[in-house]
Amino acid sequence: MLTRIISGAVGVVLLGAVLLFHDTVVLPVAVAAIIAVMLFELLRAVKLHKCIPILIAAEACGMAVPLLYAYFHKAKKFEYYLRDYRSFIPFNDESRYSLYVFCAVLLAAFVIFVTWLKKHKEIRYEQVFFVLAVMVLVPQSMATMIRIDRLGEPQEVGDTLTMSGLFLLIMGLCGAWIADTGAYFTGVAIGKHKLCPEISPKKTIEGLIGGIVTTAVVYTAAFSIYYGFTTKRAVIAFVMGAVCAVIGTVGDLSASMVKRQIGFKDYGKIMPGHGGLMDRFDSVLFVLPTFYAFIALFGVQ
Repeated sequence: MLTRIISGAVGVVLLGAVLLFHDTVVLPVAVAAIIAVMLFELLRAVKLHKCIPILIAAEACGMAVPLLYAYFHKAKKFEYYLRDYRSFIPFNDESRYSLYVFCAVLLAAFVIFVTWLKKHKEIRYEQVFFVLAVMVLVPQSMATMIRIDRLGEPQEVGDTLTMSGLFLLIMGLCGAWIADTGAYFTGVAIGKHKLCPEISPKKTIEGLIGGIVTTAVVYTAAFSIYYGFTTKRAVIAFVMGAVCAVIGTVGDLSASMVKRQIGFKDYGKIMPGHGGLMDRFDSVLFVLPTFYAFIALFGVQ
């Protein structure tokens, strides 16, 4: 238990340091590093981590996604300070970013298929398509951290610039972790009916409901306090919190199902007592894109 607490505390400190410098190159570099570790853990799960060409192709493609996004989408505070020169500086070049990412994925897929052809007696199609899937899913999902951070619109207050990107990023990450906390305590208190006993024996239906309610209430309170209360904002925040809690549970169970079928206890050992980064970010993989979609489509700012 002590090891788990210390490991968790170190993780919180590192995350706090990254968030402190969220509007610099630190965030995209940290996201790229997280993606690299998560992809390695997933390739290790299907026994392809020792196949160097596939490992390098998947890692390079995955790390390119957040770094390219950061390169083509400048931090909004710099856009603000250069607002008089916007007509000369191409900010938010989504088309060029999409093209570069497409080329990176295409090149990585080509390397993977060529390697498969050379080692077709050793590598099965299930392994190949698993790598292709996670090579797209993990980077795109985790890079949403940068999208969310850049989503906070700058507001001029006197001669200073305030941004809500950091608040949105924290809430996006908390969308998964608040649900876990609420589900845990509710399950311990009143949990009786198992949710998916063969996949995650400790999860209960009561815990799931508790996690949904907890996240919805916290979201409603947080967004109402930060941006000011309106009925529309409160309703959107409540629904968004409930949906994120459900989506996060699906992500958690999906990652657990993969471990059960492969025969793994944890994806890695980078966080003693917690497992690997995939064990910590499995629900985040699903929650971040959902949170971003809600904010982008409906807005609560």
